[in-house]
Amino acid sequence: MGKLARGLVAFRKKYGYHHASVFLLTFFSYALLHVTRKSFSNIKSVLQQSWTPSNHTQFPGIYPPEIWDSEHFFTRGGDAELFLGYLDTTFLFCYAVGLYISGIVGDRFNLRYVLCTGMLLSALVVFFFGSLGPWLNIRSRYYYGVLWGLNGLVQSSGWPTVVAIMGNWFGKESHGVVFGVWSANASVGNIFGALLVSALLPYGFQSAMMAAAFLLFLGAVVNLTCLVEHPSLVGLVSPRDSDSNGPAAAQSSETQHNIQDDETKPLLDPDNGSRPEVRDQPAVRRSRTGEKKKKGKAINFFSALLIPGVIVYSLSYACLKLVNYSLFFWLPYYLSNRYSSWATPEESDRLSTLYDLGGIVGGAVGGFISDRLGKRSPVVVTMLLTAVAAIFVYQGFGSSALTNGILMTVAGIFIGGPANLESSAITADLGKQSAVKGNVEALATVTGIVDGTGSVGAAIGQTLVALIQEKTGEWKWVFYFLMAMLASSALFLVDLFVRDTWSLLKGARHRLQTWQRQRLERKQS
Repeated sequence: MGKLARGLVAFRKKYGYHHASVFLLTFFSYALLHVTRKSFSNIKSVLQQSWTPSNHTQFPGIYPPEIWDSEHFFTRGGDAELFLGYLDTTFLFCYAVGLYISGIVGDRFNLRYVLCTGMLLSALVVFFFGSLGPWLNIRSRYYYGVLWGLNGLVQSSGWPTVVAIMGNWFGKESHGVVFGVWSANASVGNIFGALLVSALLPYGFQSAMMAAAFLLFLGAVVNLTCLVEHPSLVGLVSPRDSDSNGPAAAQSSETQHNIQDDETKPLLDPDNGSRPEVRDQPAVRRSRTGEKKKKGKAINFFSALLIPGVIVYSLSYACLKLVNYSLFFWLPYYLSNRYSSWATPEESDRLSTLYDLGGIVGGAVGGFISDRLGKRSPVVVTMLLTAVAAIFVYQGFGSSALTNGILMTVAGIFIGGPANLESSAITADLGKQSAVKGNVEALATVTGIVDGTGSVGAAIGQTLVALIQEKTGEWKWVFYFLMAMLASSALFLVDLFVRDTWSLLKGARHRLQTWQRQRLERKQS
């Protein structure tokens, strides 16, 4: 308890009010983006019913059958299901393209403006897609396809900017824990979105989509007035800024050098050096309050791509995000279709939140362990391999609501955990390696590359999930496909895993030898 108490006191000294406000504002900004995505995911079963002729039998009196049949969107449910898969694919492809662009834009323009512009435009698009279009009885594939693709494009401004803002405020030493907890924003947004749809679905899915759009619009307004994208704007020194102006000059040049070295030293060190970690120093105020930090020249796309670890983690995240988003988009639909005897659309929405709850736990625990080890890949690979077994058990033994919920939570821990780590903590590590050669403006670009590549994989996966289920008629083949993707995600990291594990074993052996030598010296004395 004493060690924990000392840790909490040190944490409070290191981080203040501004850190807390940035943490919460960026957390809820990305959570609100996921509320809109989850709202669409959880109204899929209702959309399929409303887009096919069979819908009139469930809502007698609203339309005479002959009128409804003349206006139906699709002739059968399978066609509607495929179109929903194509919408997911369109969203994610546009999202992936936007991420590559948004990362570069975020490194060159004001992060707060880029974030808020994307949130405001997304709120408008979601309203037109999910509320205004259905209310006006618009039945055009081009209308919904173009709008949902545009939504993916504007939402892509969210992740690179919030990760870059967090990287400005929080030091690398705490990336695993802080980013592990912070990256639960997507899961929290998913949970809230599912609960929002469950509560408003009786009033029509249009109401749920409108509520999600309004909350996103409100979040953008709050960010415009309250979010501070860099510590220098309030007279504080960034954890990765070794500027010695003002009182900071009182620190020795050696200490300042060590701080900067710690901020750029990768947890993914290809040489697996044994340099001791230097603890982050508390942020100190500048003498000229409000003095802005001069923005350096942004790194170009190809230079960021060649940073050690970026390519392998991008490919790994492509496979992992395919699985994560397949479950994110299709889990409620899967439950209500395979277990229709007990999984109503509302019950499926509520039950699917357990997967996101598991992701929150997995991200926090995985981040803490990787911080303690000083390496990320051993934790990520171990969790990915465990996730393969978790998915296999889930698809075979989730026939009741209780067992399904338990197994879903376990799967969320071992899939959502490494997904949160790769998309946030590891991305932040990659963008602040020594290979960047002092360029601190690389973080948003690296984030865009990793998450953009992940979104390409996720986009391909959404079409494949719909096609596999449509062609085979059995969901087990979908889960076998997801298991193969999890194994592939781990395979891309095998080289890093072996080198990092060997480094940890050498370090453990060195500590054991040191302890034995000290023990022998004490006995001799």
